[in-house]
Amino acid sequence: MAAINPSKPSAPSKTPAPPKPSAPPKSFDPWDQTFVEDPYPAYADLRAHGRVHYYEPTDQWLIPHHADVSALLRDRRLGRTYQHRFTHEDFGRTAPPPEHEPFHVLNDHGMLDLEPPDHTRIRRLVSKAFTPRTVDRLRPYVDRLASELVGALVAAGGGDLLKDVAEPLPVAVIAEMLGIPESERAQLRPWSADICGMYELSPSEETAQKAVRASVEFTQFLRELIAVRRKEPGDDLVSGLIAAHDEGDRLSEQEMISTCVLLLNAGHEATVNATVNGWWALFRHPEQLAALRADRGLVGTAVEELMRYDTPLQLFERWVLDEIEVDGTVIPRGSEVALLFGSANHDPAVFTDPGTLDLSRGENPHISFSAGIHYCIGAPLARIELAASMGALLEQAPSLRPAADPRRKPNFVIRGLEELLVEV
Repeated sequence: MAAINPSKPSAPSKTPAPPKPSAPPKSFDPWDQTFVEDPYPAYADLRAHGRVHYYEPTDQWLIPHHADVSALLRDRRLGRTYQHRFTHEDFGRTAPPPEHEPFHVLNDHGMLDLEPPDHTRIRRLVSKAFTPRTVDRLRPYVDRLASELVGALVAAGGGDLLKDVAEPLPVAVIAEMLGIPESERAQLRPWSADICGMYELSPSEETAQKAVRASVEFTQFLRELIAVRRKEPGDDLVSGLIAAHDEGDRLSEQEMISTCVLLLNAGHEATVNATVNGWWALFRHPEQLAALRADRGLVGTAVEELMRYDTPLQLFERWVLDEIEVDGTVIPRGSEVALLFGSANHDPAVFTDPGTLDLSRGENPHISFSAGIHYCIGAPLARIELAASMGALLEQAPSLRPAADPRRKPNFVIRGLEELLVEV
């Protein structure tokens, strides 16, 4: 499957006028609640109407096909930032308002929003904590915690699967890795939720103010934790980052803080939403849930299929650092592309019957964990957490069922539920 044209063809004797940008079908409306409830039919419209669409409300180029999304994630002509090469003015962009600075300082020093060489340096240090062997050592802790959380849910006769299981499991695991004391973890999820609000399309000023406040408070919290770990190092990731800094790897304190926030946000946000999105999909497909209950060996492929079927991160953005061309449409430097993960994961060119939930699906090249140099560093841990909570629920709550239809969050980019009430 051809994706991005690597170079322009030789010019014909008479150069035709460049094609006009294709506008997306009206069914693509990320602020419409009907779309938010089920964006996948609109994605099918997008794919049917072309490989690239200019969306004026957000000044973005939408990329809906799996081949193009996958190729652009690996294309070094695009980047998560442009500030390593251009000023805001050079790039034709306006600098963020000064009052938003705390959020941008925190966000822009995390490796997800950095490009080489800074990205390479920080990822190399952090990856030591996410080797397969290191992650595998966490498996007993993850399994035990998942079993305890599910046990409490069962003992209560049910509850909110989101708040009782899906949230506390990955938050506790990443906090444990970072060395955050159990007594100080209550604020982590609220801070994360406020910061992640800025990743939606065109966030409001109220959302920005919440993110700024959370950024200031979270930064101060981590500065104090780093100060304690400097005096009393432990067997945790914060202590490891401090040691790397002290050994001359040039990891600044701001980079350490931003890295910790990124690991916490990315280390649980997708897992939380994948858990509740996945179980709501299972409840709506009782034959697949019955097959899973009958054969626990399906858990591995079930985790992959549920992340594909209802993707927790629907959109990932890239800046065009050098002009690219997609299907004859030139996207100039300074543009922003929106890579539609949810659409790519339902592309019939790659997935047989993509609208069908098939927990036994073997060939499943979904891109829910991204690709290229920004591939999710915590993907192995996320898989362990998702499998642990699913296994515990299948074992201890074999009759688990929904107590009410859930309320979906009004967000588009980060797709999840407000709650998922269940009973045993």
